[in-house]
Amino acid sequence: MEANKVVVKFKDKRIMKGKTSDFFPNKKQFHLIDKTGETLDIEVEDLKAIFFVKDYEGNKDRRKVYQDELTGTGRKMQVDFSDGESIIGFTLGYSPERQGFYLTPADAEGNNIRIFVVKSATNNVAFIN
Repeated sequence: MEANKVVVKFKDKRIMKGKTSDFFPNKKQFHLIDKTGETLDIEVEDLKAIFFVKDYEGNKDRRKVYQDELTGTGRKMQVDFSDGESIIGFTLGYSPERQGFYLTPADAEGNNIRIFVVKSATNNVAFIN
């Protein structure tokens, strides 16, 4: 299995960058191979989200615009995180009983390909038009 480039954001505001090939939404833990090559055990419940990215740096000056309409990506929703960040995107598999869900950002030009949102790191999750 090919490793995915990820930026892992923790609830305590730490950020780690690396690759993973064993993350699954129903598992409580996965391995992150950081940029130095060290393999770390990551507990999903410690996280805010896992950002699957095009590259590790992105464009820090680019303003995120969540206005794209994407077909085949599910229902549109807004996610408000406990730290104040909000993201609008689309999901095919949201269930409030699960530990998290995938979100495809409504910003096709951004660096994030998809995001795994950890439910316990959110204040509000709502479907929107």
